[in-house]
This record gives sequence, C-alpha cells and structure tokens, in this order.
Amino acid sequence: MPEKRIVLENCGVIDPSDINTYLSRDGFKALEKARKHMTPQQVINEVKRSGLRGRGGAGFPTGLKWELCTKSPEKERFVICNADEGEVGTFKDRYIIQNDPFGIIEGIALAGYAIGASKGYIYLRAEYHYLRDLLENAIEQAKTKGFLGEKNNESFGIEVREGAGAYVCGEETALMESIEGKRGEARYRPPFPPEHGLWQKPTSINNVETLANIPHIIFRGAEWFSQIGTQQSKGTKVFSVSGDVEKPGIYELPMGTPLRELVEELAQAKDLKAAQVGGASGRLIPEEKLDTPLAFETVLGAGAVIVFSKGRNIIQVVRRNIEFFAEESCGKCVPCREGTQVMSDILRRFSLGQGTKEDLTILEELSNAMMLASLCGLGQAAPNSVSDSLLYFRSEYDT
Repeated sequence: MPEKRIVLENCGVIDPSDINTYLSRDGFKALEKARKHMTPQQVINEVKRSGLRGRGGAGFPTGLKWELCTKSPEKERFVICNADEGEVGTFKDRYIIQNDPFGIIEGIALAGYAIGASKGYIYLRAEYHYLRDLLENAIEQAKTKGFLGEKNNESFGIEVREGAGAYVCGEETALMESIEGKRGEARYRPPFPPEHGLWQKPTSINNVETLANIPHIIFRGAEWFSQIGTQQSKGTKVFSVSGDVEKPGIYELPMGTPLRELVEELAQAKDLKAAQVGGASGRLIPEEKLDTPLAFETVLGAGAVIVFSKGRNIIQVVRRNIEFFAEESCGKCVPCREGTQVMSDILRRFSLGQGTKEDLTILEELSNAMMLASLCGLGQAAPNSVSDSLLYFRSEYDT
C-alpha cells in the first residue's frame, strides 16, 4: 500500500524557514476560516466529528478534550504542544518540526481559538534544542503576518519551553510540573488537565502529530477526514521505523494498515522475528501476528516501530527496555520505582542463564501489579514487552 500523506504533505516541499512557502500551499487558511466564519464551538464540533484521537499513544478524543476545557468557569486557559517525544525509537515529531513548523503553529493557534486560550506553549525535549531557533523563527514570522499576537481584539501567543531530558516529562502532568519550574513528576488524578492543568488553569495538551492534523481537518472538513481509517481510528498515522530494516525512516499510512505492509513492504524487513509497536513501552508482536492492523483498537502506541530479526535475543531486548524504565522512573510511586528494579534484576539473571521458574512467576505477577497500580503511563506500560515476551517467546526463557 502506498503512503497517504496528510500530516507530512508539506514535508520536503516547503522551506521550513520561510512562511511564504507555507502560505503558497493554503497555509493558515484553516485559521482564517475558523476566525472569520466559525465560532469556537463550531471548531470543536468539527474536530469531534472528524474522529481525531490523540496521536501520543493514549488516543483520547481530541475534540472532547478541547470541549472539557471550555466547561470550566475559569477564563484563563492554556494550550500545550507536547514535543518531548522521549519514547524509544520515536522520531516522527522531530521530522515534522524540522520540515513543517508552520503547520504545528497553525494547529496550536486553532486549538487556542477553540478553547479560548490566550497562550500556547511548545514543550521541546532537551535533545531537540537545535530545533528551537527554527521554531522561534516560525513563530516570529507568524506574528509578522498577523496570525499570532493581536487579532480581532484578541491575543494569542506561543512560547517555546525546553525540558531537561527526563523521559517522564512526556507524561502530560509531569510536563506541566516541568513548565512550572518544578521537578518532573506525575500528578495524582483527578483533577485532570482540562479542569486543573498548567498553574491549575484549564489546559489542553496535544502532541505534535495531533496538532499537525488540525489545519487539514478545519480546511477540508470533518467528513473528508473521517472517511480515512477504520471505524474507531480515523485518519492516518505517522510511524518511525528503525531496527533490522533496509529502509528505516518516517512513513504515513491510513489507520488500519496491516503492520506487515509497513515493516516488510515499505521498510523492507527481512528474516523478521518480531516488531515492537509503540517504542520501549509498546507491544511486542511476533512474526506470525504481523497482519495485525495498526489502529487504536488493536495495537498502535505513539508511532515507534522497532524491528528485530531472527538473530536477536528477545530476553536482551526486554532487559534493555526495563533497564531504561528503571533509569527513567521518577520514583514517586512504589510499583514503578521498585517494580522496574526487581524486573531488571530478574532479566539479568535470565540473560546469564540463571533464571528460575519462580522468577517467571514473579515477572508475571509483577507485570500485572505494575499495570494496575502505577501512578502514570510510564509504570503502567513498562511491563508490556515483558508480558508479551512471556506469551510469545516463552521458550527463550526456558532454554
């Protein structure tokens, strides 16, 4: 199946340092349409009808998130673009920022108009510091053209804030703590960000890819967008493919495309053993299940796909994942803080050929406990690859 580019349609076509090249391809026409011909609620309704769900992994309906923000009596509201992208194997948002920063800015401005926000933030991961000048240049050009700043007696500005390298700050409440100048730790919920978010004000947080879809939806209409994808997963998804493939890179496909088409036909994987969909926190899919559709109702995650050939040791793969999570855990909750350490020790024993049947039982029980009791998505998703390896590659533990 060939790619279907929506989010990426301007990538490699426009000059990311020149707003005029974006304007020549209908850039900012969606924002003008919204401001001149649509009420904020009409914008929200259009996004709801499109079926767009968050592309950061959780898949929460975007229009509903925006609507929840407007239900609050608080007048001061914020929009945050999550450009932390700390998931292992994910580099799609970086590619979008590098090649189409204006599309992201237009998406943020549309979100701000819809929820009545006066300020937007782009939270940029520390490793993407070299992209800050590009983003700020794009923001300044948008101001010069009148798309940001004072507009029709309203004001909307965007500011770039950088993280300090913590994986947990990709989680939305930890991200807000970081912007506020605090230690990056997940908050207890409820309350949720649309009610009490940044500085306890209503806040909508969407990742780069989600917001990059918004101008296309508003300009072309919800019906156009909703015809792409599956019943529960509308539109396209951008994937970062890496690992044992001949053509690693960025691909955009309609939701529901079989995983096999992505890794074998496009990325040209050979002699494949497994693919992990969603990065280190994603699901481990064995070769015999590669026909699984890529969609929210099956398997998806944030968009990272890491491919492993038959020469790879699955225990070593899973061990590296857990060691990463043990290192990146903020330590606030016991299931994640202690669970990742215990898992790491057990997997080290198996990699040395010293694991026992009792260790396997502990891994299974601990995986279930962490998924149920961890405070945020880091601890809840950390055991995914462990559980899948025990289900599909049990023989590697037994040898």
